[in-house]
Amino acid sequence: MRPDKQTIRQRFTRAAATYDRQAVIQQRVADRLLALLAEFSGPPPRRALEIGCCTGLLTSRLVRQYGNIETLYVNDLVSRFEPRIAAAIPAGRTNLVFLAGDIETLDLPPALDLVISSSTFHWLEDLPALLNRLKDRMAPGSRLAFSLYGRDNLRQVREVTGIGLDYYRLSELRELVGRHFSVLACEEERHTFTFADPLALLHHLRDTGVNSLAPGPWGRKRLHSFDREYRHRYGDQEGVALTYHPLYCLARKEDALPGK
Repeated sequence: MRPDKQTIRQRFTRAAATYDRQAVIQQRVADRLLALLAEFSGPPPRRALEIGCCTGLLTSRLVRQYGNIETLYVNDLVSRFEPRIAAAIPAGRTNLVFLAGDIETLDLPPALDLVISSSTFHWLEDLPALLNRLKDRMAPGSRLAFSLYGRDNLRQVREVTGIGLDYYRLSELRELVGRHFSVLACEEERHTFTFADPLALLHHLRDTGVNSLAPGPWGRKRLHSFDREYRHRYGDQEGVALTYHPLYCLARKEDALPGK
């Protein structure tokens, strides 16, 4: 299923005050994405676009890793994140341009030499279309680096509730990106977290905005049913488990792909 963009905007706006404290997996994923980018060395980016910046977890790390970026375009659905992003960037080090709105419909800046996104692309309605648009706005030799989540992501919640996104398999992602770019790396991880009880798990999802699929507040009966079933399936003496399944992709735009 796909949530509507208005619901995503509302839930992430509501989670702004708690996101950084709860976003443990998002921080780990941002760190791994930047490490992967550094493994395939290239010139520091001059014109970069970050998609789905949220509170700036990746933004601040990106600037620390590369120092001066002449122009950094930063996008998010939530316009209220702009002051947070501005505060995360040292004054005078880069020209920061905040692009508020849906990246699938916004005009994209030209001549980009880096497009990067962490823990965002699984929310898109049409990833293939966005990749095609990005390719046309990227310079030859530029890099695309992103993370999103795979088929096992939040699988316990999906199996109990029937609510979940349509995620890519790693092989599907590699093939999709390879239509437009030379794929340099494509890998996956699985992380399992333990929470004291199902209610604590739901609070964690709410506080990171990841509950954007839920159509509305749950009543007492539904919460009780979820708690009972989740404990039965995934609980033990230490608590209840929740799996995250990040996928990573690093690619380069060539002058012309072989055979194209």
